[in-house]
Amino acid sequence: MSAPAGRGVEPWTGEPDHMDPFVGFSSALGRLLVRCSAHIRVQGVEDLPPEVRRGPLIVASNHASNADPILIAAWVTPALGRTVHWLAKEEALHWPIAGPFMRANGAFGIRRGAADVDAIRAARRELDAGHVLGLFPEGTRSPTGALQRAKEGVTLLAVRTGAPVLPVGIAGSHRYWPKGGLVRPGARITVRVGRPFRLTAPRGGDHRAALEAATLELMRHVVALLPPDQRGFYAEETGA
Repeated sequence: MSAPAGRGVEPWTGEPDHMDPFVGFSSALGRLLVRCSAHIRVQGVEDLPPEVRRGPLIVASNHASNADPILIAAWVTPALGRTVHWLAKEEALHWPIAGPFMRANGAFGIRRGAADVDAIRAARRELDAGHVLGLFPEGTRSPTGALQRAKEGVTLLAVRTGAPVLPVGIAGSHRYWPKGGLVRPGARITVRVGRPFRLTAPRGGDHRAALEAATLELMRHVVALLPPDQRGFYAEETGA
């Protein structure tokens, strides 16, 4: 169900966005901290095509650790040369020190208990403004590092906006900073960035089945960037 870039999608004609200097500083700080506490390997950032340099873009990654947004901010953000915006709980943006830091690094808030449709609307506003949006299709961190079944919010955004999706696979972050645990220095982490792609909007037939098929295709791109032991729910569907 993927479509060639540009099929049914008007090229972005708005103003290009850029990486804020403070975001650049935060990225450099993140790289320093990770390199001092883990063995890190990054692949694919040197091959990003021009189409990701401007206009709406969804960065879609697996999620197994609190370190994942830091890793994306530290290596994918500077490679794009653009700020990656993140959805966060509204109250978190008002925490002392952490709140202003999150806002300065592109986080935008949604109130606790808000419906999924509110989150999708907030995310779509960022894409409509031509920004980069960082999302985790699984919706929450995996306790084991293996992929969980993805929710359909990212798929809906991709097919409704026509924004290209940049897949990212992060391996080993769950050993570095496990869910519910503390940072464990010395872990090996690999961040792999794939090629951007677009998802076509489901048409005709069973809308739910078409949406599930599009979500599966989205996750195939992420799975291809992960080692077999982290493919989890999608291992059988992708033939791993």
